[in-house]
Amino acid sequence: MNGVLKEILISSDAGVEMNSISEVFLEAGKGITGDRYFLNKGTFSERLAGLPDVEVTLIEKEEVDAFNAKTGKNYDPKDFRRNLVTSGITLNDLVGKEFQVGSVTLKGIRLCEPCAYLAGILDNELMEHMVHKAGIRAQVVKSGKIQLNDRITG
Repeated sequence: MNGVLKEILISSDAGVEMNSISEVFLEAGKGITGDRYFLNKGTFSERLAGLPDVEVTLIEKEEVDAFNAKTGKNYDPKDFRRNLVTSGITLNDLVGKEFQVGSVTLKGIRLCEPCAYLAGILDNELMEHMVHKAGIRAQVVKSGKIQLNDRITG
């Protein structure tokens, strides 16, 4: 199973717009340098502090496109507030497994289901149409730098 990294998104604080960057360093056991959860400033940082599933979130571009087609919306992948936007790989299949993004090793922890917080920002249709399609949460197992168009192998 192979995919490609289409976008890298970070935010410095809870509720702050996600910024697209071309490369970033991921630290094992900590997450994405400069991101709100790495800095313990995310919306759920206090409640989820120290858990591996807040380190990195991923979403498939194909699922964002399908949501837009089904609902008539025009959301950008960054609106879903996930860190890594992928293409060509089924992320749900990576839960419970280690996989590579470039030279970095991640482990899929669990599905990253839509929540009331995200639905409040975007649209209530999110809860209906994105269940089991809103990406996964992953842990950084092996540190390193990733960049746009890195291969994803699982």
